[in-house]
Amino acid sequence: MGRKDASTSRTPVDQYRKQIGKQDYKKTRPMLRATRLKAEAKKTALGVKEVALVLAAILVFLLAFYAFFYLNVSNEVDLDLNPDEN
Repeated sequence: MGRKDASTSRTPVDQYRKQIGKQDYKKTRPMLRATRLKAEAKKTALGVKEVALVLAAILVFLLAFYAFFYLNVSNEVDLDLNPDEN
């Protein structure tokens, strides 16, 4: 009686996982190895989103660097020019 109650209390997720496990067991070792390697490669590969974020960060840094020196040089040039010296 306890076993019958335990088997009916399985969640649909557990039943789905069990079904997937049975299907994976039917596959051959090379197929399983290829699937695992493909999943690992996909997990470790850099995506377009990460590359775009890095490039945007570099661009923002360069623009800030340029603006800082542009403002410093432009202020120094304006201070050095004195119309009374001509």
